[in-house]
Amino acid sequence: MPSSTTPTARRQRLGAELRKLRERAGITATEAARLLGGNQARISNIEAGRYGVSAERVRTLSCHYDCSDAELINALAGMTGERKRGWWEEYREVLSTSLLDLAELEHHGTALRTSHTAGLPGLLQTTDHAREVFRQVVPTLPPPEVEHRLSFRIKRQHVIFRENPAPYRAIIHEAALCMRFGGPAVTKGQLTHLLTMSEREHITIRVIPFKAGGYPGSGQPIYYVRGPVPQLDTVQLDQAHGIVFLDSEAQLHKYRQILDRLETLALDVPESRDLIHTIAQSL
Repeated sequence: MPSSTTPTARRQRLGAELRKLRERAGITATEAARLLGGNQARISNIEAGRYGVSAERVRTLSCHYDCSDAELINALAGMTGERKRGWWEEYREVLSTSLLDLAELEHHGTALRTSHTAGLPGLLQTTDHAREVFRQVVPTLPPPEVEHRLSFRIKRQHVIFRENPAPYRAIIHEAALCMRFGGPAVTKGQLTHLLTMSEREHITIRVIPFKAGGYPGSGQPIYYVRGPVPQLDTVQLDQAHGIVFLDSEAQLHKYRQILDRLETLALDVPESRDLIHTIAQSL
């Protein structure tokens, strides 16, 4: 398989999972290369995501690594061989690689779960609201950059409008509903949009009210993307310095617990809709 100067997050994740299997088996990269009839550099490049790998080779490596988890092996094999460029590739020269990786992650996710305290989930934002959010970025973005990010965000939203979309669960704090990006008119339009989206069968929106008190997670946005098997789940966090992806077993367990805890604090769906409606009517 050819090398890639810009390995995607999906290819890097596949390589990382193959490395985990190898290390658990107590096999060195040199030994793995010998089993495949290649050299150590090739194994290193595969594990770093610089080289692609075929489904057949994934199955061969899994066999050498004594992996008996058929579901995991099939999921890893399913991550190989994609030739078609995703829509996000058209933004490769204008947006950060991490944003492209996020779109790719969403595209392949089997379920999406998120929580927000001071802002609203990107997949649920209106065009007017999103534009105002990007205008608040520090340092200030030039107008063309704002429009690039805006069009990218709107295209990301196709993942919840496509045929057979993945289930999407959002927990939003009441504070986020009261933030007036763009003023009352834009905010009211955004809240109305949330109500409309909440009527879709695959979308669940629940609100944590102020009266719920304290909550875990330090108020940071959390985005949990479920993979085809639990080992391939991913957590995405927004940090001041950019996007962070987490996928270790301990990290996945931690953020599942946080999201579970937040759901115990949230209003049920009808109550959440009533609160969103009340806030919208007050504008």
